[in-house]
Amino acid sequence: MTNKIAPAFLSVAADGVTIKLSTPTELNGTTVDSLHMRTPTVRDMRAATAACGSDNEQLELNLFASLAQVGSKDWENMTLKDYERVKLGYRFLVSER
Repeated sequence: MTNKIAPAFLSVAADGVTIKLSTPTELNGTTVDSLHMRTPTVRDMRAATAACGSDNEQLELNLFASLAQVGSKDWENMTLKDYERVKLGYRFLVSER
């Protein structure tokens, strides 16, 4: 097993990951420069799948919104660079380290 080293913009813990954003972003009506995403459960994935069916992009948006307690529409205003950071943070949460 390879031990993955997280980039400096991620702080990974057993209960979730904190992601430092490159650009301040408005989430839930507040401008933030970082966000915390909790570790997902099977229930989270099942709920996102039930809500979105085969639309993988919407499934991902809904899942991340639930894990970060952010409105799903808020992700649309985030820079793509920061959204990629969120996706990488998620991958660190669900992969073996």
